[in-house]
Amino acid sequence: MPKKVVFKSNIEYLQILNENGRVDEKLMPSLNKNEIIRMYELMVFSRKFDDKLLALQRQGKIGTFAQVKGQEACQVGSCYAMKQEDWMFPAFRETAAFLTRGLPAEMIIETVAGDERGNKIPDGVNCFTYSVPVAGQILHAAGFAWGFKLRKERKAAVVFFGDGATSKGDFHEGLNFAGVFKIPIVFICQNNQYAISVPREKQTASETIAQKALAYGLDGIQVDGNDLFAVFKATQEALKKAKDGKGATLIECVTYRLGDHTTADDASKYRTKKEVEEWTKKDPIDRIKRYLEIKKYWNKNDEEKLLKRVEERINEAVEKAEKIGMPAIEDMFKYMYKEMPWYLEEQLKEVKDAGNGSS
Repeated sequence: MPKKVVFKSNIEYLQILNENGRVDEKLMPSLNKNEIIRMYELMVFSRKFDDKLLALQRQGKIGTFAQVKGQEACQVGSCYAMKQEDWMFPAFRETAAFLTRGLPAEMIIETVAGDERGNKIPDGVNCFTYSVPVAGQILHAAGFAWGFKLRKERKAAVVFFGDGATSKGDFHEGLNFAGVFKIPIVFICQNNQYAISVPREKQTASETIAQKALAYGLDGIQVDGNDLFAVFKATQEALKKAKDGKGATLIECVTYRLGDHTTADDASKYRTKKEVEEWTKKDPIDRIKRYLEIKKYWNKNDEEKLLKRVEERINEAVEKAEKIGMPAIEDMFKYMYKEMPWYLEEQLKEVKDAGNGSS
């Protein structure tokens, strides 16, 4: 019998906004002037807040954290496309995603300062907490999305991870589950070129990460991750498809982290200054700012007012976080179980008695 082709496909690449601030009008998503400005403001706030967190870490006021610098378009664009009832599942670099979803900045400070109260996500802010173990959040998101389908709810899960996570079993399990059960989920891979110090070409031999979706019966698309409009449009379309019962999508956002992997890292050990300079020219914030100026939506006065508001809000967040005070001793016990077991009740009593000076 002659050989025959049993499978054939391709991966599309989407760019709408180029590095000079020009757009392909035929591909532009439906966004009005105020929505675009709002997304730009969120990106600027995220960058300045990121800078403040770095300063606080260097002062010893917070612990190790992962900067989002350079990846703001990936997170703001995708989260802005979500509805309030959808759920966001972060990895450990999703500062801009949290802020776009409405998490107060002071709670992010509390979390990276080691205060677990920062992880008590307010009602209505549909986000999971940071997930430091690489790729574990993909399975959490898949389970949530399955729940949406079983309950026939028109909701979707959006999960973030990096290129390094695609080498983990959790990634493949999550995509396989999504393909088999057609759950309403959008997988967003922020391909920032490095898994800590391991470059993209040593992570996988695949020409794209997006094509990994095909093996699991999913759609995959690669987008310019520094293009706010491309990320927004790809996510918006993927969310609609997921909620319509047509399956999940893997979106590969090609981007670059301009900072170190975390504050415990020194990226100069494994990447060149020239490489960083080349990617800095593609900065997502500079790109959208050029677009706004070309459209005459934005000027120097607007920028100055924004930076003043951002500085005031960040300072307010730092002040709130620093004034939170010590947690109650009961907190160590009462959040472990829905109903506290007898042995924890005994331990809590012992701690309280010791604090009161009882023998």
